[in-house]
Amino acid sequence: MPVSATAATTATDAATDAAVCAPLPVLGRDVLVPLVTGGEVEYAALDIAASAPALQRVWDDVAAYAPYYGSVHRGAGYLSQLSTDLFENSRAAVAGFLGCREGDQVVFTRSTTDSLNLLAAVLPADTRVFVFETEHHASLLPWEQRADVEVTYLDAPRTPRQAVDTLERALAEREPYRNALVCVTGASNVTGELWPVRELAAAAHAHGARIVLDAAQLAPHHPVDIAELDVDWAAFSGHKLYAPFGAGVLAGRADWLQAAEPYLAGGGASRTVARRADGGVDVDWHTTAARHEAGSPNVIGVYAIAAACKALTEAGFESLVAREQRLVERVRAGLAEVPEVTVLSLFGDDAPRVGVLSFVVEGWNSSHFAAALSAEYGIGVRDGLFCAHPLVRTLLGAASEAPGACGAPEGAPGERSLNAIRVSFGAGTPDEHVDRFVQAVKELVTQGARWSYRTEDGRCVPDTAA
Repeated sequence: MPVSATAATTATDAATDAAVCAPLPVLGRDVLVPLVTGGEVEYAALDIAASAPALQRVWDDVAAYAPYYGSVHRGAGYLSQLSTDLFENSRAAVAGFLGCREGDQVVFTRSTTDSLNLLAAVLPADTRVFVFETEHHASLLPWEQRADVEVTYLDAPRTPRQAVDTLERALAEREPYRNALVCVTGASNVTGELWPVRELAAAAHAHGARIVLDAAQLAPHHPVDIAELDVDWAAFSGHKLYAPFGAGVLAGRADWLQAAEPYLAGGGASRTVARRADGGVDVDWHTTAARHEAGSPNVIGVYAIAAACKALTEAGFESLVAREQRLVERVRAGLAEVPEVTVLSLFGDDAPRVGVLSFVVEGWNSSHFAAALSAEYGIGVRDGLFCAHPLVRTLLGAASEAPGACGAPEGAPGERSLNAIRVSFGAGTPDEHVDRFVQAVKELVTQGARWSYRTEDGRCVPDTAA
């Protein structure tokens, strides 16, 4: 079963219960945006898979701390000591949120991308990395930066069982590499589908390999427990966890992190530095998480992540998951009523998923459709390949096709689109926003756009001369 499949089933049952929680307060909930057709409307932020709005609770916590901001690990003054305590308490809070094991380290980074590049940098030289082509570029590309590491890309599976079988076959042929690492997403940033993380971890460990979980899309929607999933590391970003202040996390086993040279050399990563007689320097590097946190740390971003972890935990993930699954079913049911819409999927319509869905509309340029949703309905979605080019092209079967012009179909009716449209929502999304989205899709398909659009810098935009 995919990760959190039990929670997804429970959520589906609970979604019928009247006790499903209300959306969590987020910044921007009441922002009004202009429409090209005249007037204003409350903005429907349905692109949270890219960046989620800040939880009001996170913003309030950060604002309360801001007057006390000071240097971390570097000062004897009161504000510096307070900030240092806040920083390290945030590390403990994140460790608890992720269910870290004794001995695990929580390293603060800039983002999921930075976290996985850090892990790539500390891999032993004789490591072979296995990664599915379905990954986001953040977890697909970092391993290529190491000339002394072998990377094996695995074809997109069409069932969770096929994913496990594919990995097991590949791992069985990993020789002569002594070390092996598997990288897998928890929830796809394209389809929202949950991956069988526990089973993949079991397969990796059975073959003596380690596994890192890209939890960027999973952590904002479901509990992530490193010990329960039995993964070696997990990575995620604050800006997807309702804490948009430029910080990320890599959490998990400490040995490879301690054995490698620091990811960045500089202050904070070193315990002592001394000149040698030959004119060089000797450095004693930290063996704690500080080894890979050189420079002044982003205490605001780190505290924001900890505040988001606390807010989501206190809100109750069971209720949050239940409500989100109800929204998923409403969107899926609404799109199913439009024959021209095709929802993209690897594992099939019944696969458990988070609040992320991608689709194409027959006869429409995806950029044109997304632009019309924004300009005419005040709805923000995303179009394109979502930094997961191999996966989207596999799903579309359109690698050799050329996109059509803005305002014109991409090829003849019935042909596949080169790009897709993604709608994503979560803990702060009001019911009305997803209902407006579904209604807007139906109107655009049946009635067409009410405005003219043109191409500007490669994107569709309303034609202001219209």
